[in-house]
Amino acid sequence: MRKLSFKLGLLFFVFVLGIETVLFASLYVTLVNARINEEFEQLLARGNNHRDVLEKSYHLSTLEHVVMMESEAETDVVITDANGNILYFSDRILPFAKKLIPHADVRHISHSGMVVQNNWKKQPYIATASPIRMEGKTKGYVYMFQRTASIQNMISKLKHHFLVVGVVSVFLTIMTIFFLSRVITIPLIRMKQATEKLSKGDFSVRLQVKGEDELAQLGKAIQTLAADLEYLKKERNEFLASISHELRTPLTYVKGYADIARRPNIAEEERANYLSIIYEEAERMQKLVKDLFELAKMDRHSFQIEKEPTPLCLFLKKIYEKMAPAFQAKQMVLIYRCEENVTVYIDRQRFEQVMTNLLDNALKYSHECSTVSMHVKREKKNVIIMISDEGIGIPEADLPHIFERFHRVDKSRSRIGGGTGLGLAIVKEIVEAHGGSISATSQFGKGTTMLITLPRG
Repeated sequence: MRKLSFKLGLLFFVFVLGIETVLFASLYVTLVNARINEEFEQLLARGNNHRDVLEKSYHLSTLEHVVMMESEAETDVVITDANGNILYFSDRILPFAKKLIPHADVRHISHSGMVVQNNWKKQPYIATASPIRMEGKTKGYVYMFQRTASIQNMISKLKHHFLVVGVVSVFLTIMTIFFLSRVITIPLIRMKQATEKLSKGDFSVRLQVKGEDELAQLGKAIQTLAADLEYLKKERNEFLASISHELRTPLTYVKGYADIARRPNIAEEERANYLSIIYEEAERMQKLVKDLFELAKMDRHSFQIEKEPTPLCLFLKKIYEKMAPAFQAKQMVLIYRCEENVTVYIDRQRFEQVMTNLLDNALKYSHECSTVSMHVKREKKNVIIMISDEGIGIPEADLPHIFERFHRVDKSRSRIGGGTGLGLAIVKEIVEAHGGSISATSQFGKGTTMLITLPRG
């Protein structure tokens, strides 16, 4: 993750530095050009002012006054006649003026003047020319000069300021990118540590996730994964413990009674009784293994459901006729009600297993002379099958868990009843494989109702 943090930081730094360089360069060039143009405009405006004064009063005293004014300023002035002959000038500018003025092309100069020397990088002066026109004729020219050293000094200071600001900006950029890269990578580091814990079987992962961005969603997904894996680990341990318990008890019975039955001095009637117990326990183990095999196929998604259109009422009637004698033997009443013309797509063999299991539970946990009803109700898009009994009911605390594997409401009676605790789990898997759902309502001591919802054909 440190490599990722470095890569992200370096990538951000390169991009930001590139953008800052382009922006600073553009700003620098724009500002420098603006300041230089401003110097040219100010110098030209100063020359035009002198020209305006001379056009109003072109006398010897005025010419001397203009030259005297510039002698105390940072600029210099040269006044020529129409032919370019120097009339008046500042003392220090004469050598440069003699070189420049003969080559200055002022034949087509406008009354607003023009820049005649703009090479501030290589020449010692910049210069402008303003024509003196009186009565429609050019009387002469006012040349203004300014040292380029002042401009270069200004540009140097500007470079220094930009350099300082650039260094500060780069430093702040590095600090900001470091902070932002840490902000981005710290959650990733925590997620990496969390996944490492998960890979080692430690599912007690708790990530502090804030926000709704992609990183937060990833953190929530890892948190959910950890919770699911922790639940699966708990379920697996309980599942293995339950299997171990379920197999240990009948195996203990089988081994114990087999040892007794092997004794030569016991009566044949007693030996037959022990063998009968051994057979019952073997049948119990066989049923448990069969149920486990069914669940294993469901977990591997190799559980095949072959649906076919089935008249539900006719299908349930056959199950009713098959189960009715068992209810009559216990002096119980099994009631069957079904609306006509209800068709569903089901695997008949698997769904018969569902109905048989539910009716067998109703028979097993109901009192003698009570009633069990099997009722079908049709809705717009679904068909609901209700199996209601008047039995012992299910405690409220156990009701949410009755479809879990190996869950038994009455642990003390489970062995007598012969249940494995897997029947309702298998029922739930089969119903859901049909695209349906199953739920239960119950009042302890009064009875239970199982509701199966199936999509209509």
